[in-house]
Amino acid sequence: MTFSAAVTVLTSPNTRLPDPWNSPADGPVAVGGDLSSNRLIEAYEKGIFPWFSDDDGPVLWWSPDPRAILPLEDFKPSKSLRKVIRKGHFHLTFDQAFSEVVSACAEPRPNSTETWITPNMQRAYMALHELELAHSIECWRGEELVGGLYGISLGSMFFGESMFSKVSNASKVALAGLVDHLSRWSFTLLDCQIMNQHLRSLGAIDMPRNQFLSLLLENRRHTTRMGPWEQSIEHN
Repeated sequence: MTFSAAVTVLTSPNTRLPDPWNSPADGPVAVGGDLSSNRLIEAYEKGIFPWFSDDDGPVLWWSPDPRAILPLEDFKPSKSLRKVIRKGHFHLTFDQAFSEVVSACAEPRPNSTETWITPNMQRAYMALHELELAHSIECWRGEELVGGLYGISLGSMFFGESMFSKVSNASKVALAGLVDHLSRWSFTLLDCQIMNQHLRSLGAIDMPRNQFLSLLLENRRHTTRMGPWEQSIEHN
């Protein structure tokens, strides 16, 4: 595996991740290092996240340009999703089944045998959850966990990592519940990392990386809402 000269190689725990203002737009900005909590916190504060599919290979660190984000103030659930929510077939909780949500997100997608949420990655985010920085929102149908998502809270930003759905609309209901509460708590932005058709259908937009990094600098002024978050939540 070869990388361009612009990619930082993390040769020791003391090697810092780059500030990615001028890093590659569509490739890794750094390679190597570990998934310690300190390293992950440093990464998210700089607009970088880990993404790789082999625990036996090096950790790859990314900061894509553009960046997919969900503007909280502009999020409007579709008419069909509002109808699903009103029916009350699902109920939502925060931080009640974090490991189960991560495990469900780690399952390979249909027509695939690979996952980027490797065992090492799962352990790393469990450690952040124990530090009250990583959170999950769970969507239940009765006693069955049928959907949810997890991510990192730093300052007034939430960095979404992955979502899953075992029944139709479950992850969308979870996302709507998360956005509702992030807005109530004066969060400013939900980071979605890399755009795809599903995220775009939910209202995500592309933001130039330098604009995103500028918001991250401003985000350092805000206090992080530590967990565990509320156990049971309601939609308005």
